[in-house]
Amino acid sequence: MNKQAAIKIENLTKIYKLYKSPLERLKEALHWHGKKYHQDFYALKEVNFNIHRGETVGIIGKNGSGKSTLLKIITGVLTPTLGSVTVNGRVSALLELGAGFNPEYTGIENIYFQGNLMGYSDADMAKRLPQIIEFADIGDFIHQPVKVYSSGMFARLAFAVAINVEPDILIVDEALSVGDIQFQQKCIVKMEELKQKNVSIIFVSHDLQVLNKFCDTIIWLRDGVVYQQGIPESVINAYLAYYAYGLDYTAANKTELAPHNDGQDYDLANVADLPSFGSYYGKIRGIGILDHHGQRTNSLLQGEWATFICEVESFADLYDVGIGVMLNNRLNVQVITFNSYMYDGTLHYMPANTRYRFYIKFRVPKIFPAEYTVTVAMSTGTQLNHDQQHWLDNAMVLNIMSCDHNDACYVTLYKNEVEYRYEQL
Repeated sequence: MNKQAAIKIENLTKIYKLYKSPLERLKEALHWHGKKYHQDFYALKEVNFNIHRGETVGIIGKNGSGKSTLLKIITGVLTPTLGSVTVNGRVSALLELGAGFNPEYTGIENIYFQGNLMGYSDADMAKRLPQIIEFADIGDFIHQPVKVYSSGMFARLAFAVAINVEPDILIVDEALSVGDIQFQQKCIVKMEELKQKNVSIIFVSHDLQVLNKFCDTIIWLRDGVVYQQGIPESVINAYLAYYAYGLDYTAANKTELAPHNDGQDYDLANVADLPSFGSYYGKIRGIGILDHHGQRTNSLLQGEWATFICEVESFADLYDVGIGVMLNNRLNVQVITFNSYMYDGTLHYMPANTRYRFYIKFRVPKIFPAEYTVTVAMSTGTQLNHDQQHWLDNAMVLNIMSCDHNDACYVTLYKNEVEYRYEQL
């Protein structure tokens, strides 16, 4: 990869003045001694990083972390308060939906308008017009004012223009989230083609699976600063662990998980206030997941070993106590389930007024990489005849990451689970 910097950001800071009311803004403007009536809000604070030619960088962070402000400064929509941004090459950007489009113009007119803004003549845009129209695929609406477009149609046209003006740098800020799934896949394929042409891409998205698969580097913005930067899997794991458990997840503090860490404080997630049902002679008090290093997380890689921990309390003598775990997809369809009865893992007797911790070690299944809700249940009895003591729907969210980026279907096999053989006839 050519390591020439496409974008160089040095000590970038953006400060907004926040006023409690318009009156205080006026008072500050008119005050003869320059008295301040505002508070400084740092949307970005001393941000430093480089994006190399041909590199694809994903930017993640909660709403309000500074992602959109950063992109607007790079594209010249905003000016920094301090620091500098150096951009080498032609930039094509999709920021807020409709940014840069005139709502009174037709789709065709906006194509030419966008091209003119980027320095192309009408003749240049006329050559690109057929491929833009074909990619947008919005039919006769291309001749209608864009103010009548749906958000999906807007996204189609904006993306079609952005990728067909031969950019050196492409910036995409959540613009694909409004399109249908077929169009999103089409856009990803096109961006893969741009990567092969050495185009630098900045991609902001809340879809961590897409970022993990598509990006070379992830930058995590938190409260306007670069909190972490590195390879996608590492940064995404840290991001999820932080917002799920408040943990700083770094390779430096990983330790191997002992078979049974009796008495160790894992600071499990408290589930006391979650909706539940059951007989309540026993209750689940805390849950959590450890990766194969023993680190608390809610992001797991396909194929790796993990441990589900569940702490329970009894209020009566309980027999054949089991813990069940169920993963549901975003449509609330049950995808995977396992429980103590299925694998001979019940606790045969639990005296009243005691607490136990269950360790369930499992291999992460090769299911479609996505976010899944985790339902947990504590029961007594047998697989065919059991009493639900405490059932917790959607107690946590678990993110399954792809181990090989082979995510074309819902369930696939690991390499050691299939064998190919060839014979010439």
